[in-house]
Amino acid sequence: MREERSEMSENGDGDEGKDVRWSPDPGGTAPPKCRAGAGSPGGAAVPPPPFSDQVLENVLENVLCFLTSRSDRNAASLVCKSWYRAEAQTRLELFIGNCYAVSPARAIDRFRRVRSLVLKGKPRFADFNLVPMGWGARLYPWVVAMAPAYPWLERICLKRMTVTDADLVLLARSFPSFRDLSLICCDGFTTIGLAAVAGNCRHLRSLDLIENDVEDDEDEVADWVSSFPPGKTCLESLIFDCVGCAVNFDALLALVARSPFLRRLRVNEHISSDRLYQLMTRAPQLTHLGTGAFSSSGEVGDFEESLESAFHSSKSLICLSGFRDLAPEYLHTIYPVCTNLTSLNFSYAQITAEQLKPIITRCHNLQTFWVLDSLGDEGLQMVAATCKKLRELRVFPLDATEDSEGFVSDVGLAAISEGCHELRSILYFCQRMTNAAVVAMSKNCQELVVFRLCIMGRHRPDRLTGEPMDEGFGAIVKNCRKLTRLAVSGLLTDRAFAYIGLYGKLVRTLSVAFAGDGDLGLRYVLEGCPKLQKLEIRDSPFGDAGLLSGINHYYNMRFLWMSSCKLSLSGCKDLARQLPRIVVEVIRDNSEDDNSDAVGKLYMYRSLVGPRNDAPPFVKIL
Repeated sequence: MREERSEMSENGDGDEGKDVRWSPDPGGTAPPKCRAGAGSPGGAAVPPPPFSDQVLENVLENVLCFLTSRSDRNAASLVCKSWYRAEAQTRLELFIGNCYAVSPARAIDRFRRVRSLVLKGKPRFADFNLVPMGWGARLYPWVVAMAPAYPWLERICLKRMTVTDADLVLLARSFPSFRDLSLICCDGFTTIGLAAVAGNCRHLRSLDLIENDVEDDEDEVADWVSSFPPGKTCLESLIFDCVGCAVNFDALLALVARSPFLRRLRVNEHISSDRLYQLMTRAPQLTHLGTGAFSSSGEVGDFEESLESAFHSSKSLICLSGFRDLAPEYLHTIYPVCTNLTSLNFSYAQITAEQLKPIITRCHNLQTFWVLDSLGDEGLQMVAATCKKLRELRVFPLDATEDSEGFVSDVGLAAISEGCHELRSILYFCQRMTNAAVVAMSKNCQELVVFRLCIMGRHRPDRLTGEPMDEGFGAIVKNCRKLTRLAVSGLLTDRAFAYIGLYGKLVRTLSVAFAGDGDLGLRYVLEGCPKLQKLEIRDSPFGDAGLLSGINHYYNMRFLWMSSCKLSLSGCKDLARQLPRIVVEVIRDNSEDDNSDAVGKLYMYRSLVGPRNDAPPFVKIL
């Protein structure tokens, strides 16, 4: 279940006991001359139609196989009961945006031929430690249900799920044709589970571990890289930069050497530059490389020339990341690949404008750039002057505390808007901003689909005029007509939310932090944004009245998260009574008073199966 409510819904058209799937006249509404006996002497049967039900079934299934978009398939499933069932029979890829929105049994009962599953768990604010440990989103019930139902399953992508080693062992042993595993922002597993996947999934093409919490006790670390079967592998992607422990480098070197199809490799910080070049020389076909620690391990020997030569030989390299523990003196070794790069990630490297200059001036084809704000406004001006094809920019804070000074401001944002007119997505953390800079971006980058401006200090106004940031965000939603994701912050009044409700007709995801006057602002958004699916709010003055103003809209949304607002338990209970098919969870921290009427965290989502049965004691389902 993703954007459209219909994806995991049941068709309630009646006639449940009849098999009308392929009947050309299921309701008896065909013209009289087409019915049996009509218009023929003595009621004799007329000849059958030229196409049998089986032919119609085959044609429909063949047509639906060409639909790859989830939204298109959702629409097709709503045409009639026949299409609903045919769509389910032909769906090979299943996306479930909330693991509690549907039960494993119900999903399996409808979709019988799934080969690929994307499953999401905890709310996104779990990334900011706002969801307590042990909240839920366990993979176990899904693996147990899928093991006998989908023996042909090939791909699983999990995001913010709790995955244990036992889950990975069961997964690895249950699906003989399993090929692709992606774990993103997950927790609960160790290298023991990774060893089970590597050793049992003999057709493995990709093992991508991204931003997971993988930390082993020193006595329990498994040599998971050595667990891959001997001989030539099918590996195309191996990403393990989040694994906190060292790997067997000799085994990794041998694995890379016998993986001729390997295109993506991202290693962790235990692989230093004096070892990186050895991997690169064995895999010159790489298109994506994560460098690990871009520094020396201290071993004797001059490896800079070998490293530069390895980059020079990497003719296919278009994506470069890593650069942990950056030693600036080695940056010159990547110069040979800069011209071909379309993606560059310095989000783990404290790089300055001076260090960035000789690199970025070579990156004329760059489309995606992630970086820490240590490059300053001067560094962003260099990016704007060179990277005319830039489509995605993310600027992360070196110091994410509210009272930090920050290194970038409205000056850098304005420079990007003036130089990068093809920009489609931006995430920008800063402490100082002006309406003028945001307005300029709305005019210069009107193709923006994602605009996330995070002013980290609470209630920060326009740094020059002292005015609220209303006009800047208003210009973004007014001028960027394709906008689907928006994050707002800074000093904002109800006027800003009125603009969002008036112009943000395509906005699907809205994140609000430290902003707003009161309940009227929330009402503007809920009543004015018909496409809104995900609404995340923290530390804002919205209360029960604002929450209840969305009564008629929540069934169309995937979820609502509110934390540190002005909600009461009685208001949340009132909402739960009026929306029986919406699950309303109140999450309490250990420090909160159980008898208090104040609600610290509210998580509300639609579900086809009602409240979950694995809620921990600190979660109260209303």
